[in-house]
Amino acid sequence: MMNNLQDWPEPIVRVQSLSESGLPMIPDRYVKPLSDRPSSNRPENGDANIPIIDLTGLTDDETELSRSTMDRISLACRDWGFFQVVNHGVSPGLMDQARETWRSFFHLPMEIKQAYANSPKTYEGYGSRLGIEKGAILDWSDYYYLHYLPLTLKDYNKWPGSPDYCREVIDEYGKELVKLGGRIMKVLSINLGLNESHLQNAFGGENIGACVRVNFYPKCPQPDLTLGLSSHSDPGGLTILLPDPEVPGLQVRKDGRWITVKPARHAFIVNIGDQIQVIFL
Repeated sequence: MMNNLQDWPEPIVRVQSLSESGLPMIPDRYVKPLSDRPSSNRPENGDANIPIIDLTGLTDDETELSRSTMDRISLACRDWGFFQVVNHGVSPGLMDQARETWRSFFHLPMEIKQAYANSPKTYEGYGSRLGIEKGAILDWSDYYYLHYLPLTLKDYNKWPGSPDYCREVIDEYGKELVKLGGRIMKVLSINLGLNESHLQNAFGGENIGACVRVNFYPKCPQPDLTLGLSSHSDPGGLTILLPDPEVPGLQVRKDGRWITVKPARHAFIVNIGDQIQVIFL
C-alpha cells in the first residue's frame, strides 16, 4: 500500500512534455491493446450525430419548454444517453473565455503547472494519470480536476492562479453550469413523472456535488496506437461537456457502433451518467 494515497506508484510523465519533445514513437505505456485502438477500417458515420435540442424557454424559475421539446429530450435519453443543447442560457462569450483560459493554462511553462500537481488522494489539480495500478496502460492526455461543490470541498488553493483571471473565469463558468444542470435535471424529473425537484434532491439538494475536469490532448506521433481517453461511462449523475472545435474525436457508442459527435456551435454536450440509472433501478 502507498502512504495513504499521497503518492503515485511511479514517476509522473506529462504527456504534453512527451509530445513537445519530438519523439517519433510513443512509449509502450501508451500503446493500447489491439481491441481498444482506433481503426480507420470501421464504417463511416455519415451524417449520424447525437440529437441537438433547443432549450429556448427553459429558465431558472420555471420550465417553459414545449411538450415536443420535452419529448425529444426524453427520447434522446432513452436512445442515446447523450444530446447537445443550444440556446441554453450560458453566454457564448463565457464559454469561449473558459475554453481559452484553460488553453492558456496548459501552455504555461511546466514549472508553473507543476506547482498544482495532483495526487491520488483527491485527484484535485494538474494530472496525467488516473488509478494507482503500477504499470497500467495510460491515456495520451493530461488533465485538471477540481471540486466545485459542495462548498465544504471547494479549495481555491487547488485552483490555478495563472493566467491572472483564471480563478474568476472558473468560478463564473461553474456557477452557470450548476444552474444549467439544475434546469436539465428538472426537465428529466418531469419527464419521468416525478416532482420537478426529485433528481436535484436525490443528488443532495442544496449540497449537490459538482466538479470540473478539463482534458488536454497533445499531438501524438502515432494516433493509431493510443487514445486520449479510454472508453468509459461517466460515474456521476450528469456531465455537461464544453467541446473544443479544434480537437474533434469524442465518440458515443450506439447500436454496436462508435458515432463521432459533431458539436454544434456554442452547444454543450449532455451525458446521462451512471448514478441516474442507479437511482431508478
